[in-house]
Amino acid sequence: MRYFLSSILKVIPVLLMISFIVFFLVRLTGDPVSLMLPETATDQQREDLRQSLGLNDPIYIQYFTYMADVIQGDFGESFRYNQPAIDIVLERLPASFTLAISSMIIATIIAVPAGIYSAIKRNTFADLIITGSSVLGKAMPNFWLGIMLILILAVQFSIFPVSGSGTIAHLVLPSITLGTAIAAEMTRLIRSSMLEVLGSEYIRTARSKGLRETIVVNKHALRNALIPVVTIMALQTATLIGGTLITETVFSWPGMGQLLVQAVNARDMAVVQAATFIIAILVILSNLTADLTYRFLDPRIKYED
Repeated sequence: MRYFLSSILKVIPVLLMISFIVFFLVRLTGDPVSLMLPETATDQQREDLRQSLGLNDPIYIQYFTYMADVIQGDFGESFRYNQPAIDIVLERLPASFTLAISSMIIATIIAVPAGIYSAIKRNTFADLIITGSSVLGKAMPNFWLGIMLILILAVQFSIFPVSGSGTIAHLVLPSITLGTAIAAEMTRLIRSSMLEVLGSEYIRTARSKGLRETIVVNKHALRNALIPVVTIMALQTATLIGGTLITETVFSWPGMGQLLVQAVNARDMAVVQAATFIIAILVILSNLTADLTYRFLDPRIKYED
């Protein structure tokens, strides 16, 4: 509990730093007033809007005002949607969660058996195929794989919808696209982790007792081999979020990634800041969850607050 509480306290300066960086980077992209008003707007109208938004105040005053609002859950109003920015982001969050979870499920289904089998069949032809496929899967850009899946499975054979959402069929292609790179990374990690565990003394002892290989692998080796996998799965949260920015755009999936790309293009500062803040919280929480999961997988691990 002490470790958990100290970790929560460490989150605060991280979020402050992120808010500071995003706040200033967004304002370096240009004047949002030029986007919010038509070209026919007068100079007085532009000045009045700039004054109402507080853009004439010194930059440090703008930041303190922004943080005071953020503490209250107010990230401002989107000028594109005429709605509170946080409401728009939270409305898109379930779609991104659905895509991320389905992608992780696909990656796990592929990576766990492939990594274990590759370790058991080390230096065989099957091991070569699996490791080669992992390298290829990691090297393929998300946008290229997504386009290829659309051309083959959606356009050529009409098995899945080209884009959009609403049914499970719409979820298949973006999930495969996003899950492929994660599966490749997890497969390689599981293989190396299993090889290390299978060479341990207690595994040799278990085999010397005459236990079946399936029991040795599944009961004794797999649990300890999963500890570094938890690490990579937590770190893959950032990869998932980065991948959704591209994947959701390619497949027109109505998630937070597509919203963020559109907001950046439109210089919708409120939405960009709200989305980035939510993403930062998700990444931090995933890493904290991984730390707490270590203790469950290996009771020998001790925490220091």
